[in-house]
Amino acid sequence: MIGAFLDRHPRIANRLYGFTPPERGTVLLVHRRVYIVPARLGWLFGGTLVVLLIGSINYALALGFALTFVLGGMALAGMVHTARNLARIAVTAGRCEPVFVGDPAQFRLHLQGRSSFDRPAILARHLGSGSQLVVDIAAGAEAEVVLAAPARRRGWMPIGRVMLETRFPLGLFRAWSYVEPELACLVYPKPERSPLPPQSAEAASGTLSLQMPGNEDFSGLRGYQPSDSPRHVAWKAVARSDDMLTKQFTGEASAELWLEWRLLPGALGLEERLSRLAGWVLAAERAGAHYGLRLPGIELAPARGGTHRAACLKALALYGMQ
Repeated sequence: MIGAFLDRHPRIANRLYGFTPPERGTVLLVHRRVYIVPARLGWLFGGTLVVLLIGSINYALALGFALTFVLGGMALAGMVHTARNLARIAVTAGRCEPVFVGDPAQFRLHLQGRSSFDRPAILARHLGSGSQLVVDIAAGAEAEVVLAAPARRRGWMPIGRVMLETRFPLGLFRAWSYVEPELACLVYPKPERSPLPPQSAEAASGTLSLQMPGNEDFSGLRGYQPSDSPRHVAWKAVARSDDMLTKQFTGEASAELWLEWRLLPGALGLEERLSRLAGWVLAAERAGAHYGLRLPGIELAPARGGTHRAACLKALALYGMQ
């Protein structure tokens, strides 16, 4: 109930937690950001102490008083160590590799103890997805936490709020703190498997790049065209995938493949168009083609390679969001 109220009123939550997201740079968990309450075991332990105290008073048991106060002192010392185990931890955002819609985004956080003592059993939980991981931070060392969250829509996906928690050493108290570092994952449209458009200047508004004649040296694979000779088809590659690929040789005339918005059926919606174009980008890269991308107001010149593939997919992921 309280959590739902804070979700509806982010300003109140930010004031209560002591920060305004997103937090840039290294986040240091100062003592005023660490909250501590008794855990369920702690409440049971406290009730047991009350029963021991009442029994000692009723029966005037000196040993009962001694046991009660010794156990109470141990609980207070454990409370101090629980808060100490979490306080002064430094949280730094790591990297998050781009993913496709439907795949889990892997958010990386680096936790630094910045102390001369170990910090065992630090739990990190992603509040949005429930993903969690427990790590131990050695004295003066650093631990990496990887939290997975499902990517449900394209574009930039922020990490959201992360909770750090510990119940070390006795489990009687629960100390926790919230962080929301400046970390986002780029989510590409979900690719749709579809045949590539034809590699011709007339059909795809591309231009032919002619090289020196000859077919001596194998230079790669490209998408299959109906006019290709069957002896040039890469049958081994076809057996490993559903795409028809043709062997390309040095000196062979090759067409620049344009992946264009206008080539898509008009009945497709925005997300369906972007998904099909993403599938074309992946298929063209596998085929080793020189391909370009044309969207309304955006044009990426033909090229190939991992950098060009990432640029095309990023353009599709952020289309209409900038």
